[in-house]
Amino acid sequence: MKKIINAPAAVIEDYIRGLVAANPHLGRVAGLPIIVRSPESKKQEDRVALISGGGSGHEPAHAGYVGTGMLDAAVLGPVFTSPSVDNVYAAIVATATNAGALLIVKNYTGDRLNFGLAAEMARTEGIPVEMIIVADDAALGDSSRAGRRGLTATVLVHKIAGAAAERGWSPARIVATIERLLARTATMGVALGPCYLPGATAPNFALGDTEIEWGLGIHGEAGSELGQLATSAEIAERLVGTIVADRGLSVGTDVVALINSLGGTPDLDLRILQGDVLAALAARDLKVQMTWAGPFLTSLEMPGVSLTVASVDAELLELLADDARVAAFPQTTPLLNPTGAITVPAPELFETDTDGGASSLDVADIHEFTEAIAGALIDAESELTDLDRQVGDGDLGTNLARGARAVRAASSRLRTQPDAARYLTAVSDIVRREVGGTSGPLYSLLLLAMAEGLSGIDGAPSAEHWSAALAAGSARVQVVGGAAPGDSTMVDALHPAAESFATAGAASARQRTIDAAHAARSGATSTAKLRPSLGRSSYVGDRAIGIPDPGAIAVALQFEALAQALAMSSTPTNGTVR
Repeated sequence: MKKIINAPAAVIEDYIRGLVAANPHLGRVAGLPIIVRSPESKKQEDRVALISGGGSGHEPAHAGYVGTGMLDAAVLGPVFTSPSVDNVYAAIVATATNAGALLIVKNYTGDRLNFGLAAEMARTEGIPVEMIIVADDAALGDSSRAGRRGLTATVLVHKIAGAAAERGWSPARIVATIERLLARTATMGVALGPCYLPGATAPNFALGDTEIEWGLGIHGEAGSELGQLATSAEIAERLVGTIVADRGLSVGTDVVALINSLGGTPDLDLRILQGDVLAALAARDLKVQMTWAGPFLTSLEMPGVSLTVASVDAELLELLADDARVAAFPQTTPLLNPTGAITVPAPELFETDTDGGASSLDVADIHEFTEAIAGALIDAESELTDLDRQVGDGDLGTNLARGARAVRAASSRLRTQPDAARYLTAVSDIVRREVGGTSGPLYSLLLLAMAEGLSGIDGAPSAEHWSAALAAGSARVQVVGGAAPGDSTMVDALHPAAESFATAGAASARQRTIDAAHAARSGATSTAKLRPSLGRSSYVGDRAIGIPDPGAIAVALQFEALAQALAMSSTPTNGTVR
């Protein structure tokens, strides 16, 4: 596993150096792996200091939660290894106030022993120390002699205890409040793959392409159950169902939900899961008052998530809403809108008018050929995606197929367009809205320019009309897109196809289209010899040589689909050619 590090043995020291340098509210205890508040943000002496920590590899935990409103110190151990007793003791001595220190410890043997012994040492020196044990693992429940593992509820404990400490609450009151929270809080995780420790050549477990691990901890270990890949909604349903049953959450209960990335899960996935989690909680009539999604307590780069659900009361919600000025948690968290997600009215965008009557013969035929082109793009989705992945961002096939499906879905409306020009305008509108990236605007522009060229024609357009319209569309794409033949873009197929169609003389529209398809394919194939100078392919430079441009191949596929449809059609070939 490739990592951006200097040396495996130096990762903790290098992490501390970078974190403290970038965050003025943080400092470190000289020579020790302990992150503390800067002198300017140090807590008042009559407020208890909060200290947490554990093995590294869980970033942003725990150092990311040091600051006003949360922790006073975080003690960092080696990756997935508890910090030493001496380092925990040093953190207590360095940060304890006149009110003492409160240690927040996850329920792992090493953490409990090392933090516990350090607390005893501090007490012998006259420092008042209390300790909170976080044990929120719903996957194991109470079945293990070692007890529930400490997971992401730790983050909520940091926030609530931190806010209470800032308010000046006594350690006893804070401990009682956290115990009330933890009694009705649980977490469960699911992983799509393993993580790799710095310097390791293999992970702790391996998964097949369709396998996932349910109920895992935070130290790179396998879960409690091997399962099959599921959808986000299915994952949300199982996580929520397990947690609700584990803690006996009843109908009407106010809850908060924290969706945590285990390190390798992008925000796109997290937000999809967050929506599904909120829906699963709502289906059980649980009232979600706050929710968060992001990397809060990770396992290096592990792809996966954990869900923490906590039953809360008004006091806990107030503490969660208090300001926190730390690196890894929102400064403020608002209550969710009780009426649900907000939707604002959509503006009235361009929509092609129709007369609602029967279409002309040429429109019916155009639509038949459009359907053929759409089908070809849908069939070629994987081919174009694979090709684009080699030289671009891999989205071309998906984008064009999405547009093709949207055109098919609008079939009833398209069929009622009064003429060819307004038909193409309507398709242009759909393509503009549905096809992303660069292709969407360019195809929309091509169709719009062709529609302008066909506007005002009485009856079905002739082959010459279509030739002029295609030439105008090709020229407009080149002017606006900035590409010319030889730049290794869609223009390398579109331009020769338009030229071929225009120079075919007295040939039938059917033969013109066949010739144009050959020209498009030849142009597309030739791009494999070119060094791209525009588009995403240009970013990979010489590495794109030998691979035909995906956009040009897509143009060739469409002309070939049109030629095939014309060959199978009984329509007179003096007209309807797209």
